[in-house]
Amino acid sequence: MKVIREEIFGPVVCAVPFTDADIDRIAGEANDTIYGLAASVWSQNISVANKLAKRIKSGTVWINCHNVFDAALPFGGYKQSGWGREMGMDVFNSYTEVKAITTAL
Repeated sequence: MKVIREEIFGPVVCAVPFTDADIDRIAGEANDTIYGLAASVWSQNISVANKLAKRIKSGTVWINCHNVFDAALPFGGYKQSGWGREMGMDVFNSYTEVKAITTAL
């Protein structure tokens, strides 16, 4: 469906029921897009939700919540949903250049 494959901004929820046996299919559908900013997984089974969250190619995956931010956590997308990370320690990578100097003595 278009609503699943495109980066929709607004009050939109795509509720797709799944079981542990469906994880490969659901992850495949979630990843079949050029975007990857954020996703939510809702489940009573936290173990299954974590398995699915690890397989979704998205910069943020919320489990049993959505749009929860913490300044200590990096935020940014995969694929065409953003470059780099905001917030958290990872934000420093956007403002620094790392240099290694090796001296043989």
